[in-house]
Amino acid sequence: MAKEIERKFLLKNDAWRDLVPGVHYRQGYLHADKNCTVRVRIAGTTGYLTIKGATQGIGRSEYEYVIPLEEAKAMLDELCPQPQIEKIRYTIRFEGFSWEVDEFLGVNQGLVMAEVELQYEEQPFSKPDWIGKEVSGDKRYYNAALCTNPYSQWG
Repeated sequence: MAKEIERKFLLKNDAWRDLVPGVHYRQGYLHADKNCTVRVRIAGTTGYLTIKGATQGIGRSEYEYVIPLEEAKAMLDELCPQPQIEKIRYTIRFEGFSWEVDEFLGVNQGLVMAEVELQYEEQPFSKPDWIGKEVSGDKRYYNAALCTNPYSQWG
């Protein structure tokens, strides 16, 4: 079984912005509840189908499969409710870890968040100086939640 263990952070500044080029992402959810999410995603020119289990601590089971791009587009257009997630993802290496910075677009514009994937929950890691407040436990920042409660509607 694959397991995803990640920590999420808001950013303090834009010092990361010119480090690497970004990739456009579009994603929607075929199913999303506390026990299971089924996501369709297009990252650049590649389609994915991802199934994630319930979050336990900061980890959860995850299964991801490459699918044909045209099928991913059709699922997003025909099966996934609106609004969907659109973002530019920047993958930045820092002291042996890969940080993914997501700059959200559309109804989530203005939200910029970074996450780092770990091998185990207590794994130590260094934070780049542009990393701010941790929001790992705040469910509002989950991508599936941003579809139903977009950042632009937060008070």
